[in-house]
Amino acid sequence: MSFLLPLLIRGRGRPLAQRLDAAAKDPEGAQRSLLLELLQRHQDTAFGEEHRFASIRTPVDYQQVPLRDYEALRPYVQRMMEGEANVLVRDPVEMFTLTSGTTGQPKYIPVTAVSEARNSALMRQWLYRLLPDHPHALSRAIVGIVSPAVEGYTPSGIPYGSLSGRIYRQLPSLVRRAYAIPYPVFEIKDYDSRYWAIACFALSRQVSIFCTPNPSTLLRLADVMTTYRDSLIRAIHDGTMGWVEGMPCDGLGDRLRPQPQRAKELERIATATDALHPKDCWKHLKLIGCWTGGSVGTQAGRLAAGYGDVPLRDLGYLASEARVTLPMRDRTPSGVLDLTLNYCEFIPEAAMDDEHPPIYLSHELAVGQRYSILLTTPGGLYRYPINDIVEVTGFYHRAPMLAFVRKGKDMSNLTGEKLHVNQILQAMRQVQEQFDLAIGQYQWVPNVAEMTYHVYMEWLDERGDRWIQTTLTPALDAALAQLNTEYAQKRASRRLNLPRLHPMKPGWAEAVMRGAISQGTRDAQYKWKVLQSDATPHPLTEQYQVV
Repeated sequence: MSFLLPLLIRGRGRPLAQRLDAAAKDPEGAQRSLLLELLQRHQDTAFGEEHRFASIRTPVDYQQVPLRDYEALRPYVQRMMEGEANVLVRDPVEMFTLTSGTTGQPKYIPVTAVSEARNSALMRQWLYRLLPDHPHALSRAIVGIVSPAVEGYTPSGIPYGSLSGRIYRQLPSLVRRAYAIPYPVFEIKDYDSRYWAIACFALSRQVSIFCTPNPSTLLRLADVMTTYRDSLIRAIHDGTMGWVEGMPCDGLGDRLRPQPQRAKELERIATATDALHPKDCWKHLKLIGCWTGGSVGTQAGRLAAGYGDVPLRDLGYLASEARVTLPMRDRTPSGVLDLTLNYCEFIPEAAMDDEHPPIYLSHELAVGQRYSILLTTPGGLYRYPINDIVEVTGFYHRAPMLAFVRKGKDMSNLTGEKLHVNQILQAMRQVQEQFDLAIGQYQWVPNVAEMTYHVYMEWLDERGDRWIQTTLTPALDAALAQLNTEYAQKRASRRLNLPRLHPMKPGWAEAVMRGAISQGTRDAQYKWKVLQSDATPHPLTEQYQVV
């Protein structure tokens, strides 16, 4: 196994790399060809006929198709969820990926066989590109951590869930044997039980590489290993999981085998360090694949404490809607734009709010500049504003290298929760009605170091701090979890902490506004920010906070 898997990766990855290299030498031609291929393939769909795909010959022609965010696409997707064919794509829909929307309703992103195959191919190429730098990265077991492939079904019976989970579940048997975690582990609903099971199977193997997008997942895994070290060591010694109270692992325990020697090794580590740190448990660990940029970069920096000085290779700019970039070096979020997967258009960051912003193509981008991306994908998104800001860091041949910077306007994303201002407004409105609560202006401020949101509220109510902390805070947290599925997941797994509410004296909002005006903001143009884009509260906040 130690040599078969790298051989397989090299054999299947080489033609993919050659194709991307050819496209990178002619990005304009590659993107034009891809666009026309997608439009021709789907020209007879309902969307394609409405927007005259058959008559589009150039990228300029394509710009006559209006930009559409998800809410504008939702009626089309709803028809697909009910089983109607030929709506956005001509291909049958295999599944929908699930992600949080800007309202209380989640987004369902169509996945076809074509889009699934191309996304899977990009991951194979990621493995292929890292082997020259890390030839022993696949010498031992792989720990990949994904979400469940199926979380439910549409009215017509089409599954929705995680594309990464679906790809994991369908791994060829040769590749599956290299993965330490059996897929059914990811379907355990209880988060504590799931992480315990992940730790148990991972500790039962010698591991050379970890792959999961969010570094907070790996931080949580390290914490679980130490917290539950006694039960984990016992399970590995006995080769069974069924004895653990409340652990819904039926059908998984028989996948372990008794390993007394491995258990003794872990016991020695636990006795010597009073912990089970990954760096002590996996001596052959060669690489961690996870996000290293944006707000999660801080969490990636914390991995060294538990995992040691292991190289980090970013998995690339990816979302439920699409995979976009392919990193080729360690310790940088920058990756080459995959010109063979999606057709991309770019709006300069400064022009995002313009009624008719300028549109740039991949070969027209400038190093050091930031852009918002419009995606056209094989899964049926057309000129879709994903609301992300990326920066051009350089070029690979002539293809731009991009790094994710932050979510776009009206959204915050500390650890994958993608919290939108509309969800905050709705949650705040719910708790105000629930408790007949009197508050004035409020502002949410993300804090990366604490992995939480500080909520500053102009307090007009008579109830005190204890009521705020014991009653209002949990209610607000529950309201957000109901509105945003990814917020709920990050809170349940404790990768995101409970919001911290701070009552402010009356007059605070007025003082903040006056401070902005004194710095040159025109009073007619001043807009109150419900959601801050950074972790810096207004300087007057401490002065007006209720003690």
